[in-house]
Amino acid sequence: MSETTSTNEEKKLPLNGRRAIPPNNSNDEENEVPEMEAFGLIPRGFNPRDYLRVEDIYMFKEPHEINKQEHHTDKYYNPRLIVRRGQSFQIQIYFNRPYKPETDRFWLEYLMGRYPQQNKGTYIPILVGNELKPGQWGAKIIHRENNSIRLSIMSSTTCIIGKFRLYVAVLTPFGILRTRRNSATDTYILFNPWCQLDAVYLDDEKEREEYVLNDVGVVFHGNVEDIKSRSWSYGQFEENILDACLFLMDKAELELSGRGNPIKICRVASAVINSRDDNGVIAGSWNNSYDYGVAPSAWTGSVDILLEYYSSKQPVRYGQCWVFAGVFNTFLRCLGIPARLITNYSSAHDNNANLRLDFFLDDEGKVDTRLTKDSVWNYHCWNEAWMTRPDLPVGFGGWQVVDGTPQETSDGMYRCGPASVQAIKHGHVCFQFDAPFVYAEVNSDIFYTKMEKNGTQSVESIDTTHIGQLIVTKEVGGDGMMNITEEYKFREGSDEERLALETAVMYGVKKQSARDTAYQPQTDVDMDFQAQKAVLGNDFKVTVTFRNKSRNSYTATTYLSGNIVFYTGVTKSEFKKHSFSAKLEPSSSSSFDIVIKASEYMSDLLEQASFHFFVTARINETGKILAVQKTTVLEIPTLRIKTKGELVAGKEMSVIVEFTNPLKQALENVTLRLEGPGVLRTIKKQFGRIQMNSTLTWEVKCIPMRPGLRKLIASLSCDALRHVYGELNVQIQKP
Repeated sequence: MSETTSTNEEKKLPLNGRRAIPPNNSNDEENEVPEMEAFGLIPRGFNPRDYLRVEDIYMFKEPHEINKQEHHTDKYYNPRLIVRRGQSFQIQIYFNRPYKPETDRFWLEYLMGRYPQQNKGTYIPILVGNELKPGQWGAKIIHRENNSIRLSIMSSTTCIIGKFRLYVAVLTPFGILRTRRNSATDTYILFNPWCQLDAVYLDDEKEREEYVLNDVGVVFHGNVEDIKSRSWSYGQFEENILDACLFLMDKAELELSGRGNPIKICRVASAVINSRDDNGVIAGSWNNSYDYGVAPSAWTGSVDILLEYYSSKQPVRYGQCWVFAGVFNTFLRCLGIPARLITNYSSAHDNNANLRLDFFLDDEGKVDTRLTKDSVWNYHCWNEAWMTRPDLPVGFGGWQVVDGTPQETSDGMYRCGPASVQAIKHGHVCFQFDAPFVYAEVNSDIFYTKMEKNGTQSVESIDTTHIGQLIVTKEVGGDGMMNITEEYKFREGSDEERLALETAVMYGVKKQSARDTAYQPQTDVDMDFQAQKAVLGNDFKVTVTFRNKSRNSYTATTYLSGNIVFYTGVTKSEFKKHSFSAKLEPSSSSSFDIVIKASEYMSDLLEQASFHFFVTARINETGKILAVQKTTVLEIPTLRIKTKGELVAGKEMSVIVEFTNPLKQALENVTLRLEGPGVLRTIKKQFGRIQMNSTLTWEVKCIPMRPGLRKLIASLSCDALRHVYGELNVQIQKP
């Protein structure tokens, strides 16, 4: 044993009176297993060599061999055997002489952690029998030849996920002889979505290929009016990623015996993905300053983040919601839990979970940023993981929301989920975990409340349709978008939607109804607001339209406030104030244009180039207030990627990235990143400056390893310009 483990031993040994052995929550630690376990005194002249002895074990662990092929683990860049639970696999044992079933007795032992125990599933002895029972540990001989036997081994469908050590034990009259510790025979056991008895069983092959085996995905961002997408490399099969994912469970101190349960794994992982309260993987930063770290928008995938964390054991800086969700997705798919990344547009961050977001207006109808605490995120990304929920009533299995972004605490830690999507849709938010919070993210109403000078509040307007208007994920088998809003909520205004809301309120979601507040909506005048699609660095116009449905003439005092916001809806600065008086003729519509100049917004622009406009109008004749808010996102230029040379596995090729600076200023300290799973590892390059209108070209040589359709993903980042991406599909031929 090394020095470090013996000092740990001294630290841990004073056991408290509650446990017979210390907690067993590290997959990495090992115990000493004796090669000769004597039954008593060993007589003189005993020679272990006289008995059956194991000379070698062949694991069939190459990607092209039977085990990894049948278990869908051939893509893992890992030299050890990797199998999925509840499905048989084969190994071959070579003895020093032919095996005689009448007299020879041997068995297999799988061990995990420092304190293996049979009742905890961390010590698994397997006797060789005549038949394999589905879903239970067992082994049978399927072939005998000379000195070797081939075994078919079945693992349990509730088996712990992780890395097991394998020993072969032989019985002699005087003791048990075991094989020596050999890390080459270590066996990783993962979840099995192909096995009907596994808690993560998914019955559609196309979906399994997408949600378990696809190592590239798409993140949808932007906003509802202007959806943008970018690729993300999950890289769950890349070198050392499987070990890094197992390390996350050690870091979260999840007891080994709990690691066969996907519900527990998701819950602890949602806490350890973020660095709040447990020094987890990613440190979040939403304030546009990313000193000593990487801007969230510059990452192109999860691999760099997980490997950096695995080696440094310190939080990686920095992430925002799609980075947390991208890394979480890698973790889930790597362990074999089907998972997908979700984007909820206009996501409510409701600070007191009362299903209502309060925007306070002052007497002029302007939003009071001092009083307004709630915010609407342009979009928010989380994950769904597929599993049964034996802890809930029947019908709540399937997709579960899990969220690694630190927003609110749950049972004292920053974590969220798993919460059943089905339970959220039907309002059954009493079922664990965190369903009320997710319900509020997709169902809250926006209340515009006017604060009078004397301190009274009056609700001026309620918007019931703005929040959670669109919930999407990547389609199966393509890069397009799949709308899954209907899985989270019934159609706005339908009877079922009302019923789901009443159910949620019955189960304790706080909701003030409109009846509790004196609220008379303005019905005879509508106001709408549109923003022209705009390219970063250009002027654009916005239009306010009134529709007067009454027979009266009105005048409306209108106030427009343009703000530069973080994608979380939090304002950084107001860059445009504009007020005007509008004459509204009876039974007609009138539109008013306002020009937004580039010079007004460029100096303060944040990385997602996102503006938020509040328009409030007071109808002078009636005193009623109309309010509308809209987010608009600028078009950001993209990177161009092309290839040169033959695209053949094992042969050198070139990737060329080009970018033209569209801004009316030079870009300083520009970082480019390029990656493509199976084609090249992430490469970074710094450029000092790019003059306005000039083009940068970067050529990278690489040797693709894996044939098939692969994706190259690039990002550009500098202080003046972020969220610049490019991607290219490449078909790598077999040599």
